[in-house]
Amino acid sequence: MKLAMVGLGRMGMNMARRLLQGGHEVVVYNRTRAKTDEMVKEGASGACSLSDLAMMLDPPRVVWLMLPAGATVDKHIDQLKEILSPGDIVVDGGNTHFKDDVRRDGALSQWGVQFMDAGVSGGIWGLKEGYCLMIGGSRATFEFLEPIFATLAPRDGYLYCGPAGAGHFVKMVHNAIEYGMMQAYAEGFDILDKSPYRGSLDYRSLCHLWNQGSVIRSWLLELAELAFAKDPELADLKGYVEDSGEGRWTVEQALESGVPAHVTALSVFARFRSRVEDSFADKVLAALRREFGGHSVIKATATDETGRG
Repeated sequence: MKLAMVGLGRMGMNMARRLLQGGHEVVVYNRTRAKTDEMVKEGASGACSLSDLAMMLDPPRVVWLMLPAGATVDKHIDQLKEILSPGDIVVDGGNTHFKDDVRRDGALSQWGVQFMDAGVSGGIWGLKEGYCLMIGGSRATFEFLEPIFATLAPRDGYLYCGPAGAGHFVKMVHNAIEYGMMQAYAEGFDILDKSPYRGSLDYRSLCHLWNQGSVIRSWLLELAELAFAKDPELADLKGYVEDSGEGRWTVEQALESGVPAHVTALSVFARFRSRVEDSFADKVLAALRREFGGHSVIKATATDETGRG
């Protein structure tokens, strides 16, 4: 199929690459031209503007957005609805709040443009391993776009979740679960780090051990093993942990639905606390976010406390 990828950040660029490798024709557009030029060298067609992009596509046009959630997405959709034609399709693959999807679906439908929301998980590893896709919108449009989803995802790695907003709702809950899992690992390593056995433990080896049939084995532990291999004591990291929104939104939804979500709420609050204190647990969290998502971290300085007393 032929489609456009708008936004060539950590995720968008590698998704465009995977689509090219899968035999799709990809038109790319990015606010800064350098990334567009890089993708053109790899076989994509480069657009200079959204209008230019629309002219390079065949109807029904498919435009996939990989942009920061919020105003940036609204700005691009406002421009696209003036450019696209009835029957064209906009897919939002960013970390968008599901209620924004419902609003945007209603706005685009007045112009006859189809809207799909795609929760995307896979981080910087998605190019090689594939992306897990959680998709909302029209069932018919989902089926039309299925060749794209099948290329981006590993086997059995995409799912139609329901009408507009369903994909990002499921992705929001996915990320909230991730928050809780990461917090549990981080606290466990913090307890180990402050134990009388600290001197005899190698955390890289321990991560590897727990992934050999243990009930807590996971890809996150594989990534923790990689992080400890690079920096056995995570001394190069400051325990400052950002959040990208989904954890907060899940807590808000839990309050709205009357669901007791203790672990999710506490894991979000722990990230807030990390910004005023520095602990080994938070270093583990920061390291994991860097390993799976390529998220930026704050480097430790010579005057930072190591948390080892």
